[in-house]
Amino acid sequence: MSLHSVSHASPGSSGSSGPAGVRWLEAASLWLGRAVDLVAAVLIVAEVVLLFAGVIARYALHSPIVWSDELAGSMFLWLGMLGAVIALRKGEHLAFTALSRNATPRTQTFLRAAVMAVLFATLCLMLRPSIDYVEDEAFAVLPNLGVPSSWRVFGIELGIVLMMVTLALQAVRSRLLVPTLAAALGLAVLGLALWGLAPWFMKMGNLNLLVFFVLIVGVAIFIGVPIGFSFGIATLSYLALTTSTPMSVVINRLDQGMSQPLLLAIPLFIFLGLMIEVTGFARTIIAFLAALLGFVRGGLYYVLVVAMLLVSGISGSKVADMAAVAPGLFPEMRRRGAKDGDLVALLAGSAAMADTIPPSIVLITLGSVTGISIASLFAAGLLPALLLAGFLAALIFVRTRAEPPPADARPDWSLIRKSFLAALPAIALPFVIRWAVVEGVATATEVSTIGIVYALVVSVLIYRPVQWSRFYPILVETAALSGAILFVIGTATGMAWSLTQSGFSGDLARAMTSISGGPYGFLAITIVVFLLLGNILEGIPAILLFAPLLLPVSHAFGINDVHYSMVVVVAMSIGLFAPPFGIGFYAACAIGKVAPDAVIGHMWRYLAVLVAGLLVIAAVPAISTIFIH
Repeated sequence: MSLHSVSHASPGSSGSSGPAGVRWLEAASLWLGRAVDLVAAVLIVAEVVLLFAGVIARYALHSPIVWSDELAGSMFLWLGMLGAVIALRKGEHLAFTALSRNATPRTQTFLRAAVMAVLFATLCLMLRPSIDYVEDEAFAVLPNLGVPSSWRVFGIELGIVLMMVTLALQAVRSRLLVPTLAAALGLAVLGLALWGLAPWFMKMGNLNLLVFFVLIVGVAIFIGVPIGFSFGIATLSYLALTTSTPMSVVINRLDQGMSQPLLLAIPLFIFLGLMIEVTGFARTIIAFLAALLGFVRGGLYYVLVVAMLLVSGISGSKVADMAAVAPGLFPEMRRRGAKDGDLVALLAGSAAMADTIPPSIVLITLGSVTGISIASLFAAGLLPALLLAGFLAALIFVRTRAEPPPADARPDWSLIRKSFLAALPAIALPFVIRWAVVEGVATATEVSTIGIVYALVVSVLIYRPVQWSRFYPILVETAALSGAILFVIGTATGMAWSLTQSGFSGDLARAMTSISGGPYGFLAITIVVFLLLGNILEGIPAILLFAPLLLPVSHAFGINDVHYSMVVVVAMSIGLFAPPFGIGFYAACAIGKVAPDAVIGHMWRYLAVLVAGLLVIAAVPAISTIFIH
């Protein structure tokens, strides 16, 4: 959600290099970036074509393509790693940035050098195990494609090498080479000290988890190390210093985490979300809603909430949702006297409200790591979001009663009818997606391709002219955002495996089961925990690490899996958009182009209303389960 820049190099900057060196570095960096961007973009297009062809072959021709899933999965792993390379180059890996944002320039330089040293150390520790893993996979054969499995997993090794090269180029071009080498030396000294303490760590038992997965992860995240790399360095350190487990297990877990077929929906839905603006879908939806509610006191506030509901149902990317809605509404709302801080606060609150609307990336991720049916999660997610939207609408009603009525006191039915007809194909998209899943036309992964093809056809035939020049940039942006998310999923899978092997999950389950207060007490603790985790860790990492651990505990209290999932997702999402650390909050400020200080004062009222709605969702299971069969 938030995008953290590891390096802020300017195109012409360099360390001690002369003009020739500068030109060489610029040319190398530019060539590498363009090559990776192009391959990643081609992979996304190939995934869309392959999966859509699979839908047509199976549903229309009744002749499924048996090798399509293997090929799609293999390309997906390459896409995830190349996307991680792009995200590193563009500074879009998920990270906590509050410390660096508020630091002095000198401290910022120190933090950036320390972060780059940690990133490079993590990649160095992963390189040798990745080579071993590729060699081991050479003995396995993909059954349908008939090629060695090493072809598939070589993408991991290549991605690690490309990220190392990218970091090296960034260090030189941003004049951070010497500070980064100094930080790397300090990191090496720290590593040797930890190596000397290894016998003591082994004697500590599970208390050593506090050192690696609380202290090391906490410090790394706090100084600005991207979350995926923080998980990676902690897991590698833990296994190296306290166990005899081979390091290739981490790469295996990375592979397993990033290769889950369900996760293929993430880049495809991100691409679909970014297409909303390019194809004109968002613009026509907002125009219709503005015509329908613009004459109501505070009408555009309601339009913002409803637009986020509709757009979230199409995309699944919070950044894409907010970026699609804000530019079309904010200018007119400001013209009518709305305050900048209040606008962004409502934008963030509306985005937090809509995280359970299918197809939600968070729900897809949760289902993939817990085994809960994604179709059930999709069916359950709509009513909680509508309830939260109702709570926000009630707050808007109370706040806007004293405002003067808008200039247009009556609806313009001619404009409403015209804008509705224009927006109808766009509004139909979420229903097309849901129909395809319910009728069995496509799986939760494949259905995104139906949405993409539908959006393309509608934009070509109806919403003309199509801005084809904007498609390549959104393909690259899709790869970057997908790579950032998938790398976190991969490293978090390794970290969760380490916690499980240590016996921590069993200890946690026993401790949580002994808590008094029954199911509602446990749900209250869950809400507090995920509000905090969502605020600090970002949504997907929090869910990846703790949902699989806490879900079995909820069984002991007789809590329905889907009900518990809705509580977890909503709590996490509210935390994600809450100051002072919430990554989504700062993303909303960036999209609205308003300073966070001007937004915080307005944000609390929306958060309070959302928390009140969350308590209702937790107290009434039927809100989450009424549509589950």
